[in-house]
Amino acid sequence: MIGSRSQPNDRGCRRDNACIPDLSKNEEMKLQFTRTQWLICVIASIGFAFDIYELLMLPLIVRPALQELVGASPGTPEFEHWVGLLFFVPAMVGGVFGLLGGYLTDLWGRRRVLVGSILLYAFSACAAGFSTSIEMLLVLRCTTFVGVCVEFVAAVAWLAELFPDPKQREAVLGFTQAFSSLGGLLVTGANVLALQYGDLLPAIQGGHEAWRYTLISGVIPALPLIVIRPFLPESPEWERKKIQGTLQRPSVAALFSPEFRRTTIVTTIMFACSYGAAFGALQHTPRIVPSLPEVKQLTAGKPVPAQKKIEQQTAAQVNFYQEIGGLVGRFVLAVCAVWIVSRRLLMRLFQIPGLILIPLVYFFPAQDNLELLKWGIFAAGLLTIAQFSFWGNYLPRVYPVHLRGTGESFAANIGGRMIGTSAALATTTLTPFMPDKSTALAAGCVALTAYAIGSIACFWLPEPPPEVSTE
Repeated sequence: MIGSRSQPNDRGCRRDNACIPDLSKNEEMKLQFTRTQWLICVIASIGFAFDIYELLMLPLIVRPALQELVGASPGTPEFEHWVGLLFFVPAMVGGVFGLLGGYLTDLWGRRRVLVGSILLYAFSACAAGFSTSIEMLLVLRCTTFVGVCVEFVAAVAWLAELFPDPKQREAVLGFTQAFSSLGGLLVTGANVLALQYGDLLPAIQGGHEAWRYTLISGVIPALPLIVIRPFLPESPEWERKKIQGTLQRPSVAALFSPEFRRTTIVTTIMFACSYGAAFGALQHTPRIVPSLPEVKQLTAGKPVPAQKKIEQQTAAQVNFYQEIGGLVGRFVLAVCAVWIVSRRLLMRLFQIPGLILIPLVYFFPAQDNLELLKWGIFAAGLLTIAQFSFWGNYLPRVYPVHLRGTGESFAANIGGRMIGTSAALATTTLTPFMPDKSTALAAGCVALTAYAIGSIACFWLPEPPPEVSTE
C-alpha cells in the first residue's frame, strides 16, 4: 500500500492521460499550485485588464466618433440619443448573452468559455475601429460587451476553484482583479498615444482619427492568449466533479430556491448600484470636462481640430486620475478583504463615504473647477471601482460549484450590465431637464440614487458561510 503512492495513476490521472489533482494531499496540492497558478493568474489578469479597457474606451472615443459618424454636435438631442444608445444597448445585449455564458461556464467548463470570450471581444473591438456607420459601431460594441460579460464570470470561477485556501483565494482574486484598473490606465495611455502619433499610422477610412486607433488596440489581449492557450488547465474542482458524475446541472431557477433567493436578489440589486454609479456618473466625466471654464479658455480662438485635440487630451488627463483612484481602491479592497471577516462591513467602508462624497464631486467641481475635479474623481474612482473587486471575492463564496458561474453571471449581467448600466441612459435623459442642461448635475443625481439604494440593500446582504484555512 505504501509503495502504491509511486504509481502514476495515484496522481489522479485517468487512462486518457488527463490529470485531476487530489487536493486532499498537501504535497500534490502545492505541486498543482506551482504548475498552474502562474498561467491562470496571468491570463485572468490580462482578461480583467482588458475587460475594463474595453468598457472605459467608450467615454474616451464617443464624442469624436459621433462627430465623425453622425455629424451631431455635443449637447444636441441627436448626440445625447446616440450616447445613451452606445452606453446602454451593448450592456443590455452583453447582459443577456453574459447570463447564457455563465450557464455555459457551469456546463462546459471555465477554460473553454473564458478563452472564447476573450477572443470574441478582442477581435470585435479591433473591427470596430473600421466602422463606416454608427450602426456598425453599435453592433460591434454589442459583440465586444458579450465577450467582456462572459469573461468576468469564467475568470472569477476559475480562480476561486484553483485556490481552495480562503486567505490565499481572497488575495489572488483581489490582486488579479486590481489589473482591471491597470486596464483603465492602459486605455487612457493608448488614447493619448493615438492623439499624439495617429498621423504617423496608416490611414483608416481616409483619415487618422485617434478614436479608431484606440478601438483597434483592443485586439492586444488576443495575442498572448493564442500562445498560452494550449497550456491552460481546466478548473480542478469543476473537472473532478464532472468526471466523478457528481456535478449537478446548472439552473437559473435554482438561484431563486429558498436557499439562494435572498442572496440572488440582494446581490443583483447591489451589483446594479455599483454599476449604476460607474455608468451613471464616472463614465460621463470625459464628456463633462470640455464644458469646464478652464477648458473653454484653453480652446478659445483655436481652429476646430486643435480644440478637439485639447478637449480629448484634457479629458484623458482627468480619466487618468480616476483610474489611479480605481487602482488604489482595488488594492485597498484586496488587503482589507483578507483581514475583515464581515462582508457587510467591508462593503460599507466604500459605500458610506461614496454616498456623501461622489454626489458632491458632480454637483460642484465637475461644473467649474478642473483641478479640484481631478482629485474628486480620484476619490470617486477609489470608492466605486473597489466595489467591483468586492463582488469578485464575494460571489464565489455564496454559490456551490454547479451554480457558481450561473449565480455570478446573474448578479453581474442582469444586475450590473443590464440594470446598472441603464444609469448611463438615465443621466443622458435627465440632462435636458437640468439647469443649463448640465450633465454634471444629472450625473450627481444618478450617483446619489445608486449609492443610497446600495447602502440600504447592504443591510440584507448575506454573510458567506465560514471557511477553514488550510494554513
